[in-house]
Amino acid sequence: MANLIVYYSRKGQNYVNGSIKNLAKGNTEIVAEFIQNAVGGDLFEVETAEPYPEDYNECIDVAQKELNANARPAVKAYPESLDGYDVIFVGYPNWWGTMPMAMFTLLEKLNLVGKRIAPFCTNEGSGLSLSERDLKMICPGAALLRGLSIHGAKAAQSEKKVAEWAKKSVEA
Repeated sequence: MANLIVYYSRKGQNYVNGSIKNLAKGNTEIVAEFIQNAVGGDLFEVETAEPYPEDYNECIDVAQKELNANARPAVKAYPESLDGYDVIFVGYPNWWGTMPMAMFTLLEKLNLVGKRIAPFCTNEGSGLSLSERDLKMICPGAALLRGLSIHGAKAAQSEKKVAEWAKKSVEA
């Protein structure tokens, strides 16, 4: 069986170790690529139809409003089919204690019954927070595997840790 690595990642302005920095590649994308290197699989980047503001503080304000409204922002595309995928790695930055609401949009539209979901999250210290609980709610019929939290500022140095977790996830 094959693996699918679905992720949302933010490049550009990001909060890193207490200050705003410009990232050429988002932390979650870096981790997604480490998973692909370790266990193979197809990458699918989730993109919102309406881009988030480039300014980090404006972005997190929009993200908080979406969370408070339980919004489902439109996404540009969905995976064509989940047939043939056994493990679906689901990656995201931790925004306000859970996944960006666009991940809810995507996952609620997919039939994940019988799939194994391996969540991974980048953050600046808040870990997976409530995202695993939320995944259980929006992925009925799927088996939720142990998630992985990666400190965003150390994403580029996390390949060994990510690879070990990814290999355990596909063997589970």
